[in-house]
Amino acid sequence: QVQLVESGGGLVQTGGSLRLSCAASGGTFSNYVMGWFRRAPGKERELVAAISRSGSNTYYADSVKGRFTISRDNAKNTMYLQMNSLKPEDTAVYYCAADRRSGWYSAHPGDYDYWGQGTQVTVSS
Repeated sequence: QVQLVESGGGLVQTGGSLRLSCAASGGTFSNYVMGWFRRAPGKERELVAAISRSGSNTYYADSVKGRFTISRDNAKNTMYLQMNSLKPEDTAVYYCAADRRSGWYSAHPGDYDYWGQGTQVTVSS
């Protein structure tokens, strides 16, 4: 059983930056493809970014490409999401998730085995 704990959310003005962290415990972190999802009010959960087991491959949703950077440190069992040039439409609860079975990333939340509790990101205009 893997436990995931997000941190780093908060309130920021448009154009600001935040860095989210996802600390994992209870499993072999490098065995999992990791993803960051978000759920905005009234919307479905969407994949924002994903990173391969080694960290050599990444995926970004078009809406965040060029502004967000996903990374991981397998020695520290931690994944990160650096968010720059934040916009009000980035306001959401952000979740980290771990996928043990997929060869590469999946955009479907149901394919992920473990989830964190979420951290709120609010971008004011």
